[in-house]
Amino acid sequence: MRLPAFRRFVVANVVSASGSAMAPIALAYSVIEEGGGAGSLGVVLAVNTVPTILFLLMGGLFADRWSRSRILFLGNLAAAGAQGALAMTVATGHATTASIAACGFVSGTAASFIVPATQGVVAQIVPGEHLQRANALLRLPGNTVKVLGPVVGGFVVALSGAAWALAFDAGSFAVAAVLLLGLRLAVPPAAAGGVLADLRAGWTGFWSRTWLWTYTAAGTVLVAAWLAGFQLLGPLVAARRYAGARDWGLVQAAFSCGLLAGTLVCLRWKPYRLLAVAVAAGGALALPLAAMAWGMALPFVLGAAFLAGIGLDVAVVAWTTAFQQHVPSAEQGRMSAFNGVGERLAIPLGYLVTALAVPAWSGQGVLLACAALIVAATVLNLCVPDLHRVNRMPRDTRPAASPAGNPG
Repeated sequence: MRLPAFRRFVVANVVSASGSAMAPIALAYSVIEEGGGAGSLGVVLAVNTVPTILFLLMGGLFADRWSRSRILFLGNLAAAGAQGALAMTVATGHATTASIAACGFVSGTAASFIVPATQGVVAQIVPGEHLQRANALLRLPGNTVKVLGPVVGGFVVALSGAAWALAFDAGSFAVAAVLLLGLRLAVPPAAAGGVLADLRAGWTGFWSRTWLWTYTAAGTVLVAAWLAGFQLLGPLVAARRYAGARDWGLVQAAFSCGLLAGTLVCLRWKPYRLLAVAVAAGGALALPLAAMAWGMALPFVLGAAFLAGIGLDVAVVAWTTAFQQHVPSAEQGRMSAFNGVGERLAIPLGYLVTALAVPAWSGQGVLLACAALIVAATVLNLCVPDLHRVNRMPRDTRPAASPAGNPG
């Protein structure tokens, strides 16, 4: 935190996250206020997700060829414009499903450029021996906002309407854009060649790192099973077996508290086998799914959700640190994009397979199958020998990074 550039990056992320935490509630109620139902909301969410799959590889390519601070500035500025336009249409009563979806498409496109650029920023401004602590510090305020943001957003929407929450989201993107422009990061050293040559080189680099593509493949299965079991089936099982929305809210809160606790663990614990720890910790996501599938009492489900939150945050910090230390700065945008495409493809895959399975199986049966998939993906990934060679690197031995330039 003594590094000015890192402080600026942390503040920008907190400001942006504070608005983004309110956005889902505001988006849902903007659709409801214009008279839309579940179908309209589904269209809006799908249109928001599609560009993050379509343009993510392009975003990764740009992150390895341009200044990442400038990409983050332009991406946040575009998101601010989209959310500001949406807030205006909602406030004036001119919002339609089509206009809301169009603004969501712009926001999703901006995100497809922001995500790969963000992945490489920390390694450019923080010394290698401090990367894990830096990644944990980045997640600490973000996880806090995830707990408080939806609550504040709900009050804002209830008291003032969705337009004010959307306007706040737009303003948070604008402020973050200005802060990120001040990082002034140097352009990563790019190899000679055109766009297609860079993409081919990126794919070759991705495929040559067995630990990277096997982690991505296992992560695709894990994310699909988690989203299907927890996000889709969880509320339905809570409605039938527990006290409905009240108990499901407690489960979500326990999971969020676990995320915070996991961040605190990462501030104190610096594991040597980074990638093995990331894979093993991610397997904890099977716990709440199994607990609900077996019909365990609510306190056990809450405990399982808390442990899953700890595991997920430890996995994210360990994985991010391993990625930053073992992938050269000039390749991190493309490698992050290839990894991200797999995880994002898991979202529609998990929902589709679950929708097809639920009529034939009970909800508890599908939950148990999702938990089993998470365990199987974790165990198989731990059997990859190359994974155990990706360990915490000692000082000054990480791949060469481009200079940070003037941090501003």
